[in-house]
Amino acid sequence: MTSDYRYCGLLDAKGRHWVVQAARHPSASTALDAEVLLLAQLDIAVREDRLAFDVARPEGTAETAEGFRMIVYRDLPGRPLDLTSLTAGPGGPTASLGRAIAQIHELPHELFDAAHAPIYDADGYRRRRLAELDDAARTTKVPPVLLARWERALEDVALWHFSPAPVHGDLAAENLLFSNGAVTAIKNWSNAHVGDPAEDLAWLYAAAPDASLDTLEESYAMGRTMQPDDFLTARATLYSELAVARWLLHGVRLEDREIIADAETMLHSLARQVADSGPIGRATPILPEDDEIDWVEAATESSWSVTGAFSPLDAEDEVIASGESPASPSSP
Repeated sequence: MTSDYRYCGLLDAKGRHWVVQAARHPSASTALDAEVLLLAQLDIAVREDRLAFDVARPEGTAETAEGFRMIVYRDLPGRPLDLTSLTAGPGGPTASLGRAIAQIHELPHELFDAAHAPIYDADGYRRRRLAELDDAARTTKVPPVLLARWERALEDVALWHFSPAPVHGDLAAENLLFSNGAVTAIKNWSNAHVGDPAEDLAWLYAAAPDASLDTLEESYAMGRTMQPDDFLTARATLYSELAVARWLLHGVRLEDREIIADAETMLHSLARQVADSGPIGRATPILPEDDEIDWVEAATESSWSVTGAFSPLDAEDEVIASGESPASPSSP
């Protein structure tokens, strides 16, 4: 069970394994409705060999007793990613992961448009992140060194010249299934949209072993038809840090003191880590020492998978989405 969904495994009379996924609140229910539309399009991409991994294929939908969406699909092959398996060198899990992310980013925009997924341009996406930063600043709980660091990166227009691409929006170890050192399936597409490809790499810059990053970047770049922009990794670093602020905002909106306190602890730890580092995108960031990575683990385990109003893709007043508002809320 997560903050958004309940899961249940079933075994039918023919020995087939099924998964029941049920939303726990209205915004998760809306996101699940949108995911069903996108999964139908992704199934086409799998059959056309655009994707070398599997996706869920809902066999039926229903409503919970609370009136929220519930779907049923065949269990997907593989086991959740073990981050310690990400090592340097070709032919292993790291290279497979880089290729899989590249395949997502190479999907046609029309596929996401057909599923009514949100579509954002670079400047619209930057302004969404600025609005998110403003929300975090208003809590008065974010250390000034972080506010200044993030604002400088968001106002450095050089960082924001990128070509929008289809992104998963919620890549995390539990959503990536592996078998025999290769990606076999990717699940939980409710936050998918067309936006900044750096978003799908952010969690890896926070959680993956440092030695694996060169291999990841190389395999990812080889899978793209266009060379990744110069500041892709800088924005990924920014997003990995902003994830902690998003966790704070989630706690504030839920009025959950435990989440708020957890987020404050992580924010102050992060502030200490970056206090002497250069600006994002203009110098190599200082990574946390091994004994001070709690903020990294907590951010990658929680904030990327939260469905809530603090998402930079939720509020319609700041969005540029093909001239229209997004069809459903999402939370990259």
